[in-house]
Amino acid sequence: MSLSHTAAEYMLSDALLPDPGSSRAKGLRLELPSDRLLKFVTVGLPLCLVSLAFAREFSAGSQISCFSPTNFTGKQSAYADTACWDSLIHHGFDAEGRAVTKSLWVLKVFPYSLLVVAVLMYLPYLLWRYAAAPALHSDLLFIIDELDKSYNRSVRLVQHMRKVQQASAEPEQFWEEYERARQERYFEFPLLERYLTCKQHTHGLVFIYILRNLLLLLFLAATCLYLVFLHLNIFFQDEFSCSIKTGLLQAEPHIPPLIPCKLVFFSIFQLISLSVGSVYILLTPVVIYNALQLCQWDKGLLSVYEMLPAFDLLSRRMLSCPLNDLNVILLFLRANISELTSFSRLNAVSTLREATANKEDIDTVIDFMTLLAGLETTKPKH
Repeated sequence: MSLSHTAAEYMLSDALLPDPGSSRAKGLRLELPSDRLLKFVTVGLPLCLVSLAFAREFSAGSQISCFSPTNFTGKQSAYADTACWDSLIHHGFDAEGRAVTKSLWVLKVFPYSLLVVAVLMYLPYLLWRYAAAPALHSDLLFIIDELDKSYNRSVRLVQHMRKVQQASAEPEQFWEEYERARQERYFEFPLLERYLTCKQHTHGLVFIYILRNLLLLLFLAATCLYLVFLHLNIFFQDEFSCSIKTGLLQAEPHIPPLIPCKLVFFSIFQLISLSVGSVYILLTPVVIYNALQLCQWDKGLLSVYEMLPAFDLLSRRMLSCPLNDLNVILLFLRANISELTSFSRLNAVSTLREATANKEDIDTVIDFMTLLAGLETTKPKH
């Protein structure tokens, strides 16, 4: 008999979770995987393409090529290229033959506008980092720590129950006290349950999360509209007529009124704009999905933790509107599942519970541990 007692004690001692120490606080993820992907693409893509455009500009030199008259010298041709690049004004005629001008100056600032786009795309993540991440970090650290501690409390409670049962002279009286303690909820841990219940009535995290996704969606739409405007008005005109007969050259008779010019970088800017616009359009459903996933409860995680006492009460209360901070916390608990050491243990217990013949005998992890510890021989059936 002593051998079975010793084996049960070793089994229960091995079931306890080790103390994670300070590594847990450093390893918490405060962004969902889809949000990290969106940040990497929406911010990194324009920065990467802008760097390629600047690298080509610095390596290739002039971004414009003008067809100067044959009597121009090399310096005069270079001056014509520089003057037309500085002005970027197309001189043409309308249907009635009147002279009209059209500014192409937006092509010159197009790389810098992509830098502005990258900054705008980063603003929603700055909002989340400084407005919501500190509070979320505290919530996750407390909840994860309490979930693991609740599991350990259950194991220690079974260890104590085993010692009391072994020392008890009347086993029937012990089990009567055990049943009374269950009915009066002495085995439950109300602190974490009440904390999670309070989070159902706060809306700070969910407001900031939805605001972040709305801002990101707004910036994506604004960028796509901006690129569409460029394509419809400018990006189909790689050739234009430039006038250099201004200033000191205005009275020179040998200078023609208009010089045809071609933008040598035009295809590069078209490719960059099409790439950014296409990727941003494809990312729009991802942003919408991130916002809509808060419209339903994520009960998969807490369904495993219903093996802990009182968590079944919490799941029955999750019938109200899911747009609250608790649903956001559940999403981030799912993203930090590797930090939940007790999850794998309870998941295995839940699986074994489904495979047990008498499922009604197992309500919580305490019941399962009592069966493993060998107390089922004297424990009365519910």
